[in-house]
Amino acid sequence: MESEPQRRRRILVVGAYGLIGAYVLARLQARRIDVVAFGRDIEVAARRFPYAQWIAGDMATMTKPEDWNAAIAGVDAVVNCAGALLDGPRDDLEAVHVEGTLALYKACAAAGVRRVVHVSAAGIAAGRPTPFSRTKLAAEEGLKALDLDWLILRPGFVLAPTAYGGSALLRGLAAFPLVIPAVHSRSVVQPVSVEDVAEAVARAAEAWRHARVSIDLVAPDKTTLADLLVAMRGWLGLPPARILRIPAAIAWPFALVANLAGRLGWRSPMRTTTLRQMKSGIAGDSDSAQRVLGIKPRDLASMLTAWPSGVQERWFARLYFLKPLAILTLALFWMASGVFGLVGHERAAELSLAANWPPLLGTAAVIAGSLLDILLGAMVLVRRRSTLALRAMVLLTILYLVAASLIAPTLWLDPLGPLLKTIPAALLALITLAVMDER
Repeated sequence: MESEPQRRRRILVVGAYGLIGAYVLARLQARRIDVVAFGRDIEVAARRFPYAQWIAGDMATMTKPEDWNAAIAGVDAVVNCAGALLDGPRDDLEAVHVEGTLALYKACAAAGVRRVVHVSAAGIAAGRPTPFSRTKLAAEEGLKALDLDWLILRPGFVLAPTAYGGSALLRGLAAFPLVIPAVHSRSVVQPVSVEDVAEAVARAAEAWRHARVSIDLVAPDKTTLADLLVAMRGWLGLPPARILRIPAAIAWPFALVANLAGRLGWRSPMRTTTLRQMKSGIAGDSDSAQRVLGIKPRDLASMLTAWPSGVQERWFARLYFLKPLAILTLALFWMASGVFGLVGHERAAELSLAANWPPLLGTAAVIAGSLLDILLGAMVLVRRRSTLALRAMVLLTILYLVAASLIAPTLWLDPLGPLLKTIPAALLALITLAVMDER
């Protein structure tokens, strides 16, 4: 008599397309585990990971246990990799880290899904003056109070072959021309490979004998931020450069600007939260993972050796700070163009009159075009509208050039090149559009 085939385990991964979540997804699949992947914007992720069953949802709005019933139906365990760095239009730390997270765990307790793996962060402790640390710690304490077989993983500074968030910032700083700028350069940092984190999550989800334990996931070697940046620059294959130590007081205004950018929807890691976290360093117990899960996180040299860099890594690193500069340049260019158009609309109306346009129509067209320029310049600063604004900039430039060629073709011969100048701006918009993806 043939025995029935053993049912494959089924695990829900929350935050499944993030830096950690994507590697967890791949590792669980390699172990022949059925994955239910949960995320907010899943269109691209579903194409990248077609083998997973994708569920779209916003954790920040799922703050009641019953909101999670459909997501956890039929799963054997839950892995939560979701997280955010700072409050913003797309992120609410209290809602994501605490309310949505604890609602999920309460739903697990009610449904009998006992195994929960919670991915937190190393270096968080009571008294840390950041909303990130406070909410992360609150989630841990809330989970510990529930009757579940939980396991909390606290990774250090996560490094990966791909780049996102803090690891992307690290590459950008390491590739800075001539010098490597660093704030709190002497702070101790213990990195961890994202592959080690994914392996730890996979083992934790299956290691039923280990429950109600918190584990740090950090490399055995303690390094300073300066040494980490130097190692990253070498990994990129760039010439050596000295560390330029930036006082926190000088970096703080830039962090406040990054905070403002966060309010506009940009997830810049160069924020005040990052400065506070880096001031205290990121460290943990490098032996706990081996004691509990049998994993010895690799050291920094082993990580970088396992990920040979190529031209794509150098391109990304060199473009990292050029991308926000390009966005600011386009915003200023288009808004200034609109303001100058409004101020000098009489001159533009004269050109329309020379082309036999009615004066009123010519003036109206100039004012409308100027207001549209200002609108696009403002829109490109808002993350949710930026892609649309960039496309509109390219299209509008083409329309301007065609219209000007028909109405006043002599402008092509103008010594100041009013038409020629718009072509590089349109190309800059196209290039910026090509690097807008965040993940």
